[in-house]
Amino acid sequence: MNNSMQSQYAPAPPTNTMAVVSLVSAVISWFAIPLLGAIVAIITGHMARGEIRKSGEGGDGLAIVGLVLGYLNLIFSCILPLLIFGGVISVGGICSICAMLTDPSSFDASSIIIPLIPSS
Repeated sequence: MNNSMQSQYAPAPPTNTMAVVSLVSAVISWFAIPLLGAIVAIITGHMARGEIRKSGEGGDGLAIVGLVLGYLNLIFSCILPLLIFGGVISVGGICSICAMLTDPSSFDASSIIIPLIPSS
């Protein structure tokens, strides 16, 4: 083969394995194992970014996406249940807010959060 026909480009650096693990576990965390997958994605994402800085490997974008998806999943896995089961977002709370907006005199602050023990 002629030298003028050969590619003048350098081969791409190898992709960091931890970056791939971070991305895969982050994606899996959204469908199968939310909390564990998010934690694995976050830990391996940070490890991958450190290794990439030292070695010059590729995959920094994969690690960043794994980190973002992992942190978002961790937030939704931990905070959203607290909001729902804590009564901040509840049918009783929404109904009370709607009632207050339509008729402010009917507002009862104790009905915003659904009580765990029914009142007698």
